[in-house]
Amino acid sequence: MTDRILGVACVLLAAVMALAARHYVADISYEPVGPRAFPMLLAGLLAVAGLWLAIKPSADATDYRGLPLKQVAVVLGAVFAYALCFEVMGFALATTLVAVPVGMAFGGKPLKCLAAGAVLGVGAFYMFDRLLDVVLPMGWLAPVLGAL
Repeated sequence: MTDRILGVACVLLAAVMALAARHYVADISYEPVGPRAFPMLLAGLLAVAGLWLAIKPSADATDYRGLPLKQVAVVLGAVFAYALCFEVMGFALATTLVAVPVGMAFGGKPLKCLAAGAVLGVGAFYMFDRLLDVVLPMGWLAPVLGAL
């Protein structure tokens, strides 16, 4: 039942995000995507995930396993640290480093989480910065990422 409540809350939050983002307009348009694309994309993903939670078949009571509080705390701490380090370290490095504790919280091995985080960080940086022309901070890896 709590999954359904969370799903409905996610759909409502997505609607509020979409309503707020529709007014985002840049004074000077220097990016082809614009400032409203990313919040609208997040709102759409949140709405789809919320709908899935709200309408999926409920799990059997014996099969349901909630996340331990330690895992939730690790993930929340990692996301908080990511927000603090994002501009200084840069998008690619901060994303790589946040993937390690988050991946390990869900049972991943440290080296595999680091490798997946590196692919995610550099790949997402390349996609946003080069393909979509969304400026992201390069941080400490500016000499390396600038050459890509």
